[in-house]
Amino acid sequence: MDEKTTRKTEWIVAGVLVLMVVLYTAFGPALAPWSSYDAFWVWIGAFLTICILSFLYRDNPLYRFAEHLFIGVSAGYYMALGVWQVMIPNLFGKLTPVWTSSLIPGVMENDPNYWYVIPLLLGMLLLMQLVPKIGWLSRWALSFVVGATAGFYLISYFNSDFMGQIYSTILPVVGMVEGKFSVGETFSNIVIILGVLCGLVYFFFSKEHKGAFGVASKAGIMVLMVTFGASFGYTVMGRISLLIGRMEFLFGDWLHMVVR
Repeated sequence: MDEKTTRKTEWIVAGVLVLMVVLYTAFGPALAPWSSYDAFWVWIGAFLTICILSFLYRDNPLYRFAEHLFIGVSAGYYMALGVWQVMIPNLFGKLTPVWTSSLIPGVMENDPNYWYVIPLLLGMLLLMQLVPKIGWLSRWALSFVVGATAGFYLISYFNSDFMGQIYSTILPVVGMVEGKFSVGETFSNIVIILGVLCGLVYFFFSKEHKGAFGVASKAGIMVLMVTFGASFGYTVMGRISLLIGRMEFLFGDWLHMVVR
């Protein structure tokens, strides 16, 4: 770290500390981090939230610290979750029921299933990635995992993402609701059918896009743009809801300025 970066880090840390002192002075000792165990962790959460929000100014050491901490804690959490919820009950609980009976109630009476030696060996081969000289062995296990996962999910994704989409598009032109003609349902079905057909026309490149074919192609572009815009808007709304949650935490749980 050069002298310029060190000085910038010192200014940012000093600014955050001054901000917290000012907030503590303004809102009273009830918000002090040492007032209770929960208040301490609320202050930690507020500090990390401010570190993340500091990226709105520019990349800085505080943001990188919070980012690395988040990644490290998440990796450790999911690793512990995988060990206790996947490996122990589904692997060691099947291979050695007697040894794991103290951790998993009710497996003492089960017989060992030695077929689970295969996933144990594959898992050990994956760990060979940590040994550079024999790291190539991990490719065997990785190829098996990728192939098995692809094959396992092929049917489910084929039904949900392919056949399901086709089934949802094949609609009656005349919409009926409770046995009666519905103008809204009919209009919705016609829009969906024409939108799908125009979208398919746009991707048909064996014929020049001119005349009625060109008009349908341009309509297909508009349908695609509306679809992508709706998808992007959905993503933005998800991020906005996360931001609102953080603001509620800062101004509610931390500063007690918002009464829930």
